[in-house]
Amino acid sequence: MILAAGRGERMRPLTDHTPKPLLPVAGKPLIEHQVERVAKAGFRQIVINHAWLGEQIEQQLGDGSRWKLAIDYSAEGEALETGGGIHRALPLLPDPFLVINGDIWTDIDYRSLRIIAEGDLATLVMVPNPPHNPEGDFVLHGDRLHHEPGRGERLTFSGIGVYRHALFTGCVPGKFPLAPLLREAMQQGRVGGLRHEGLWIDVGTQERLAQLETYLAHSSSK
Repeated sequence: MILAAGRGERMRPLTDHTPKPLLPVAGKPLIEHQVERVAKAGFRQIVINHAWLGEQIEQQLGDGSRWKLAIDYSAEGEALETGGGIHRALPLLPDPFLVINGDIWTDIDYRSLRIIAEGDLATLVMVPNPPHNPEGDFVLHGDRLHHEPGRGERLTFSGIGVYRHALFTGCVPGKFPLAPLLREAMQQGRVGGLRHEGLWIDVGTQERLAQLETYLAHSSSK
């Protein structure tokens, strides 16, 4: 699943008439780079949620046949936040399933994320803390994630995770965040984590969008 329902307030005015996932990077929409990488990793079915100007996303990506995969859409109308958006899309998703934020750029190999430990409800990819999130999100100790201070290193959640449907047991349809579900699962010792040392950019502002554009231009010139 690629999450694409955010309004992109920090990107305004660029997102006033264009949904953030369709902002161009290196000559094509940001979300197309994601779809290409997912297809290259061997995935053949994608679910994309959308809200703000979501019809533009459907028009741009179509049914996914360009990448030899199938795309289903979960239209939300009003954005349901990460937890609510995933919960709404569960009937379209296998168990377990991979979720990727639509506004990140990474060189991680998604093929490495097909496995979740038996008994775990989630496995999250963590990255070193960027300047805009210096305190991090969760503590990684070995292959376990914790939300309270303790042994291990506090890292930033990359927006990439593998989840089981059971993480959402008891949830009701509507708007709700994902973090409380993850913290509860961490208290049960049922959230794994792995650290990614490669490239990762949260393309959440115009400055970081420009940073990514510069990086890709430099990479293509080598």
